[in-house]
Amino acid sequence: QVQLVESGGGLVQPGGSLRLSCAVSGRSVSTLTMAWFRQAPGKEREYVAAIRRGSSATYATDSTKGRFTVSRDNGKNMAYLQMNYVQPEDTAVYYCAAASGNPISGVFGRASTYDYWGQGTQVTCST
Repeated sequence: QVQLVESGGGLVQPGGSLRLSCAVSGRSVSTLTMAWFRQAPGKEREYVAAIRRGSSATYATDSTKGRFTVSRDNGKNMAYLQMNYVQPEDTAVYYCAAASGNPISGVFGRASTYDYWGQGTQVTCST
């Protein structure tokens, strides 16, 4: 059974940086397509970024492209979300997700694509 545990959330000032981590157990992260979603209060869960399994190809939404970068470390069995130039509108609970198949990039943004989810970590951007 795959388990995902996020960490690294917290309070960040506008324009600051934060790195979220996702510890993967039960399967090698290299065999999973990993993604990050977020959910702000009163809003639906929103796709942030993904990295295809067995590849360094990454994908992101227009709102985070150029600011947020997803990566993984196969040796540590971890996935990461590097968040730069964080803005107040980025405030949300961030979730790590994993897909055991090999979905096409066109469905990376669908929550139903992913088989496993972490419990979430809170990111708050404020002065």
